[in-house]
Amino acid sequence: MEWYLPVIWAALIGTAVAMYVILDGFDLGIGILFPYAGNERERDQMMNSVAPFWDGNETWLVLGGGGLLVAFPKGYSVIMPAFYLPIIIMLLALVLRGVAFEFRWVSHSRTFWNVAFAFGSTLAALCQGAILGGLIQGVKVENGAFAGGPFDWATPFTLLCAIGVVIGYALLGATWLIVKTDGEVEARGRRQARVLLLLVLLFMAAVSLWTPIAFERIATRWFSYPNIAFLWVVPVITAIVAYLDWHWIYEREVLPFLASIVLFLLGYLGLVISVFPYMVPTSLTIWDAAAVPASQIFMLLGTVALLPLILCYTGFVYWLFRGKVREGEGYH
Repeated sequence: MEWYLPVIWAALIGTAVAMYVILDGFDLGIGILFPYAGNERERDQMMNSVAPFWDGNETWLVLGGGGLLVAFPKGYSVIMPAFYLPIIIMLLALVLRGVAFEFRWVSHSRTFWNVAFAFGSTLAALCQGAILGGLIQGVKVENGAFAGGPFDWATPFTLLCAIGVVIGYALLGATWLIVKTDGEVEARGRRQARVLLLLVLLFMAAVSLWTPIAFERIATRWFSYPNIAFLWVVPVITAIVAYLDWHWIYEREVLPFLASIVLFLLGYLGLVISVFPYMVPTSLTIWDAAAVPASQIFMLLGTVALLPLILCYTGFVYWLFRGKVREGEGYH
């Protein structure tokens, strides 16, 4: 087996997951912040700020899941049964928020759909955080198959990760509102962003301390020599970006959102450093879980052709609907 094909596919799937977390993260964050809006006009403004983007953002989830099935079938066959409950609940929550997004505009009473939109967004974020925490802590595998129970993922650590993801998405949502709205919605977004930034840093610190204490393999990865001589840069850059984000929240419009994205990417990089090259810690590496080279090459040819089109389309949509959404304006 060509050793580089699993690395390429791991990078592609990792990129798809990162794109999903960033792009769908902020519109999930809008739903998480939905209950804190002052009135229906402000909720309309918040929804209109993501109306052209939210369904396209979920394309990356499909790419990540489909790529995992095709390129790493053994990993897929372990991860899916291990996290079946949070995955199916997440998908149902995404459906609920999608239905609520569309039905809210045509309903005579918006209260139910407001609650459904906020609930679906929060529940989807919680499930994603639980899956993330479950992967970090590891999955029980015997003879190449999942050998645990349906609730092995439900631990205090996964709960910490789940709440952290919800707060992180809310931060992305708040900084998005700074970019895309004006008036009271923007002002509230700035106030919420500072509080959420502090909470995100608190949860990042908690996970960063918990993982090396609870998992020896992660402690070895970060604190053994010569790794520590290179990896100390990651927390230092994280602290600098957080400091800049704090000051930009009340001074700039686009930079707080970009800084929050960088914080997410740095946290994501830290997780990759902690678990790579495992697809399923600590049982299957990306080479153990990989499909045969012919399958990987065949799908890679299609992905190389389609991925630039997806990126160009995504960029075009964000450019086309640039600018602020003001109260009373929108796409519905």
